[in-house]
Amino acid sequence: MPTVFSGESRIRTNIPSLNAYNALIGTNNNIALRQLRLSTGKRINSAADDVAGYITSRALNARNESLKSALQAVGEAKNVTAITQDSLDNINGLLTKIKEAASTASSGALGTDEKVALAKSAYRLTEQIQFIVNSTVFGGRQLIDGNFSGEWTIGYNASNALLTIEVDLKNNATAATKFNVAAPFDLNALTQTNFAGVTGLSLASLNEVSSDNLGIFGYDSIATTLTSLAEALNNVNKVASYLGGVENRLQSQDELLRSQITNYKAAISRIEDTDVATEQLELVKSQFLQQASLISLAQANQNPQAFLQLFR
Repeated sequence: MPTVFSGESRIRTNIPSLNAYNALIGTNNNIALRQLRLSTGKRINSAADDVAGYITSRALNARNESLKSALQAVGEAKNVTAITQDSLDNINGLLTKIKEAASTASSGALGTDEKVALAKSAYRLTEQIQFIVNSTVFGGRQLIDGNFSGEWTIGYNASNALLTIEVDLKNNATAATKFNVAAPFDLNALTQTNFAGVTGLSLASLNEVSSDNLGIFGYDSIATTLTSLAEALNNVNKVASYLGGVENRLQSQDELLRSQITNYKAAISRIEDTDVATEQLELVKSQFLQQASLISLAQANQNPQAFLQLFR
């Protein structure tokens, strides 16, 4: 803060002029600061502008970027569940048709040829199921062949430890861990030799049905075939239900992350960004003081001239 010293009649050191000059420097610095903030849009352009605010804003920004990555991971996990559920819905429809064929074949009114035709038609549906299994792929990995398991980072706790969700479609899926959700049932490979988690259910046997040997469509086997198909349908529905629950959680996490990202951006903005109206007012005030300091400096520089009159 400048202190008023007139210097009385001393002309070697022009104190009023120095005071005016120092005030002018301070005003110019303030104008430069306001112009920098207005041009960059940031209140904090370096750590010196606000030491505490600088640390806080950088920490918030780092966490916000991590949340953006988590949001992307949530989207990828939702893609996996959506693709898998769509395939399972198709498999469910095909299995239902196979079961309808088996139910029709159980009728005593049908002859051998009709039952063989139903079996061959049902076998073509099993081939389509196998095609769906082989073509349900994400990231170069098959999703419903009984070997898929994936983890996605969906957030961070207070200490920035990872929170993950697991989609486990492997055989003999493990139990859920602290932050993971695992399939609560066994899902064996969807193959023709061990179909939909039903041990011993071989839909390839449909192609072996003939007029000489009705096989799984025979009178003694048809009840077991229908029971096995019903269990297969139930297992497929369990998988779809599990994935539906995971997708609901992912949707909730997606909404939470979007809200958190917005709130963090607002917090960073309040700390770091320029209040344009305030800075403009301060700039106008500083520009006025600059003009006043220049006038005062000019007047102070004229003071020694008055004392020189004494030598005349």
